[in-house]
Amino acid sequence: MEFVDAIRDVKKIEQIKAKLKERSIRDYLLFVIGINTGLRISQMLKLKLNDVLTSEGEPAKVLYISPDERGIYLNRNVRNALSYFLEKKEIDREDYLFTSTKKGDPITRQHAYRIVKQAAAEAGIHEHIGTHTLRKTFGYHAFRKGVSLALLQERFHHATPSETLRYIGAKKEDAAIPLIDVNL
Repeated sequence: MEFVDAIRDVKKIEQIKAKLKERSIRDYLLFVIGINTGLRISQMLKLKLNDVLTSEGEPAKVLYISPDERGIYLNRNVRNALSYFLEKKEIDREDYLFTSTKKGDPITRQHAYRIVKQAAAEAGIHEHIGTHTLRKTFGYHAFRKGVSLALLQERFHHATPSETLRYIGAKKEDAAIPLIDVNL
């Protein structure tokens, strides 16, 4: 398996999002969910609309992949992308989010790879890019914003903090100063 990099430049991330939004709302949603949740591509491709909606039909704030794992927070960017997706696309609650145009099955990992690779190339990113880039981008930027390395290690199911740092392509010095303001 080829090593891939995180996308470190926020301007490049915005360029990719804009290009994908123009081309395909499905592909845009795939990218936004990937860089904002740290889910594996295999987990994302199994998502059905019902998984990311509340019983009222609104974008959920928490996604539960399995009963054994903690919920995954769906931030404002993900919820906005989901709302945009729902405005533009007619889809049943039991349909896969990332449906292939040929049948009702989800797109393949290979197709997801091509989506990410092409969007990155169009944004001028020529580093090693793949579907793990989405997950690594999430981890890199979360770490830079002060998210605990221990939380990222748990999310990625890594054995050691050094494995997580290596995976996201960061150094301990890259971490933001945590703003722990108890203010008692």
